[in-house]
Amino acid sequence: MANSPALLLPLFLLGFVLFVAPPLLVSADDPYRYFTWTVTYGDIYPSDPSNRNGIKQRKNSWQDGVLGTNCPIPPNSNYTYKFQTKDQIGSFFYFPSVGMQRSAGGFGALNVYQRPLIPVPYPTPSGDFTLLIGDWYRTSHKVLQQTLDSGKDLSFPDGLIINGGQPTAFNGDQGKTYLFRISNVGLTNSINFRIQNHKLKLVEVEGTHTLQNTYDSLDIHVGQSLAVLVTLDQPAKDYYIVASTRFTRKILTATALLHYSGSNSPVTGSILPSPPYQIHGSMQQARTFRWNLTASAARPNPQGSYHYGTIPRARSLHIFNSAPMIGGKQRYAVNGVSYVVPDTPLKLADNFNIANVFAWDSLPFPPTAGPAVLGTPVVRFNLHDFIEIVFENTENTIQTWHLDGYDFWVVGYGLGKWTQNVTKSYNLVDAVTRHTVQVYPNGWSAILVSLDNEGMWNLRSSMWARQYLGQQSYFRVWTPQKSYSNEYDIPRILYCVARLLVSTISRNLRNYFVC
Repeated sequence: MANSPALLLPLFLLGFVLFVAPPLLVSADDPYRYFTWTVTYGDIYPSDPSNRNGIKQRKNSWQDGVLGTNCPIPPNSNYTYKFQTKDQIGSFFYFPSVGMQRSAGGFGALNVYQRPLIPVPYPTPSGDFTLLIGDWYRTSHKVLQQTLDSGKDLSFPDGLIINGGQPTAFNGDQGKTYLFRISNVGLTNSINFRIQNHKLKLVEVEGTHTLQNTYDSLDIHVGQSLAVLVTLDQPAKDYYIVASTRFTRKILTATALLHYSGSNSPVTGSILPSPPYQIHGSMQQARTFRWNLTASAARPNPQGSYHYGTIPRARSLHIFNSAPMIGGKQRYAVNGVSYVVPDTPLKLADNFNIANVFAWDSLPFPPTAGPAVLGTPVVRFNLHDFIEIVFENTENTIQTWHLDGYDFWVVGYGLGKWTQNVTKSYNLVDAVTRHTVQVYPNGWSAILVSLDNEGMWNLRSSMWARQYLGQQSYFRVWTPQKSYSNEYDIPRILYCVARLLVSTISRNLRNYFVC
């Protein structure tokens, strides 16, 4: 079986030192797991491709791994993450959030399995394969970052790769069924995934059990993950596994092989073309992704026991993306504010009342009519607020949005301008929950989210150049009632000690970090 570097985890409390990542399979039911990852850098180029993302970090945004909550891990250092993969069973991935390191292959799969007493709504597959697919640049991540820093956008990618771009084959036995987990780990482009002469039965989307509809191919947008069951019901031979970019003038394609065990028959026929449908067809497909109401979630109760559609909404926010020029340089913005990363993480500044790091509630709703500005906005919410967010995309390119700390119900997609009348079409019964949502060109997407996870959480574009150049913001979810049932304490050792010590911080804060 070919596979990518992956952590394969049952539900548990986990700690690891980030300082590795061969495939790890955990089979015992001890609730604690410890892993060591050694992060290295070197020149490794894939073969020519022409021919964590979604873990909720419950009560623990200190471990979210973004610059609003954590400082970068310095060279020759380590940092111990401790987090619980609670209330989640499914397919996720991890990657570095600093600069453009993600483009250099700094990512891997993180698969969360059910505990023994928690059933999943399908028979145990005969095997489990992970495919990490994304667009790829021959240029180094440092040069890509320099390009963005100079005020220019990235060029079109050089190719599309599957699991690092090396020749890959997935082996299985005729008549048996296998689980394929597919993630779009790229920087920019949506992809379409298909397997020659085989049907894809969708069973999971980013930790959600879905209705088990069958597809010839599936669109997967940047930052998204899903899992399908594939039955090897064809004559024994090799078959193409194909991924290609979507909604691009030039179509990039990557292939792998599905190999029937014992067969010596090579693949035949041409590589499957991209599906003929475009934006409208992709949106129609997305609307067929539905919540399996009777399936058990990570806890024994069925997913559908939470009636999200009947809950009153505390607020309704409209989020607009844009691509302004500021000071003669390309930036990206949320409601007219292009986010600037401060020297001190927002979570620390909030916790210790450090002034002049960010601005409360400075993201305008609705956006103002003037030119875009630079800023570091944080939007405040009360713990347990239930809110609606409407993402409105007035650009001609597809967008994807991710919210750390949560999953959310995707209750509607549409083209054109959102109006109050479209709320009548919202799916308030069995909308799929996920952590990353696509917004089609000149369209909108609506989500509902229960803000039941205290902390400082990043809302961002999953298209990494846009995130890097400002298309992000933060939500602070808070209650004055201090309780470990709401949020854990700050970790004792943080790697921004030096930076904080030279800031204007009270002596009590300095003493806090002396170990």
